[in-house]
Amino acid sequence: MNFADAIRAALIAVRTNVLRSGLTALGIIIGVAAVIIMVSVGAGAQKRIDAYISTLGSNLLVIWAGSSFTGGVKGGRGTRPAITEDDTAAIEAEVEEIEVVAPQVRGNVQIIFGNRNWGTVAVGSTPDYEIAHNWPVQDGRWFNATEVRASAKVAILGRTVAEQLFEGGDPIGQTVRIQRVPFEVIGVLRGKGETLNGNDQDDIVLMPLTTARSRVIGGRQIKARQIHSAFLKVRSPEEIEDAIGDVTQLLRQRHRIRDGRPDDFTIRNMSAVLEARASSARIMTLLLAAVASISLVVGGIGIMNIMLVSVTERTREIGLRMAIGARQRDILAQFLIEAVTLSLIGGAVGVALGIAGSFLVAHFADWPTVVSPGSILLAFGFAAATGVFFGFYPARKASRLDPIEALRYE
Repeated sequence: MNFADAIRAALIAVRTNVLRSGLTALGIIIGVAAVIIMVSVGAGAQKRIDAYISTLGSNLLVIWAGSSFTGGVKGGRGTRPAITEDDTAAIEAEVEEIEVVAPQVRGNVQIIFGNRNWGTVAVGSTPDYEIAHNWPVQDGRWFNATEVRASAKVAILGRTVAEQLFEGGDPIGQTVRIQRVPFEVIGVLRGKGETLNGNDQDDIVLMPLTTARSRVIGGRQIKARQIHSAFLKVRSPEEIEDAIGDVTQLLRQRHRIRDGRPDDFTIRNMSAVLEARASSARIMTLLLAAVASISLVVGGIGIMNIMLVSVTERTREIGLRMAIGARQRDILAQFLIEAVTLSLIGGAVGVALGIAGSFLVAHFADWPTVVSPGSILLAFGFAAATGVFFGFYPARKASRLDPIEALRYE
């Protein structure tokens, strides 16, 4: 019996018991589909994190003001605005690893245009905010250093704010009111989408730092030249740790913090945080794939069970084949190919269901999924390997039957 004859015999055996073959392959179908869906969901999470990292900006450090401590109660981060513009200027001048520093103040505001209004977040900063966050304007322009010094009443709208107030119209050159102060719209930011926490990055309005502090977010919330936080762009990833050490040392000196006393500020490496999340997403993808693979193992056990039953049912057929000249390896190949054929049929159906399931998850759960050729090949290859592994024992048992005893079997 050649290879083609063995495949033909295997397909005839599968076709003879269609319902039993379908139920046998069901475990493989579910396993392959589950592996593809789980891997695609994990890959979608990874893609989402990578996209957020690219929108946030690379090599980014954030300095937050310290926490207040009143009456034995510790406030949250930023409740003690100990960072000033002078601190950020010193960092930019004295820490050689830092490329740009973008100080900022922020607060919730109401923005009005005509008879429409929208609650959003106002951020006051400098032109370096564009470089630190890798956030150019889609239309119009950024404000410049002269406008910051002059406390100019100019604003740049996030895409969400522009859509809510102007409903598709051109906002450039229009006048909006922010906390009852008129501002000229000079730009609209390029869209960035949501953060990993589901917050809309485009729901924002930017203005010069001095304008925000004196006219919009000032008063009791923040004193002169104080800021809530600052974004520091490091020149290269290799210099991040040195930059953190140098900035920490400089700020402790400027704030006259004695040895042994805690910092009145917090420095966070945003790239490290996001990379940690990306690593967690990769680990979760592997865990999900491992759990889904259990279905393949269960499907393989089902194949072994049915193949053992098939060997028992076809004992006389095996004896007859051996009597007319079939060798042990021919019988082994026949039953092994039959087991692998069941696995491959189940794998093909599982791949189709897995791809369809991934698109359904993306559509109904609003979660990005990425179906990669690698995950399809992995699941399909695992299905074939399952057929070989769990089909070998029944095939070996069939090939070792005694021809005479097999012919006598009833």
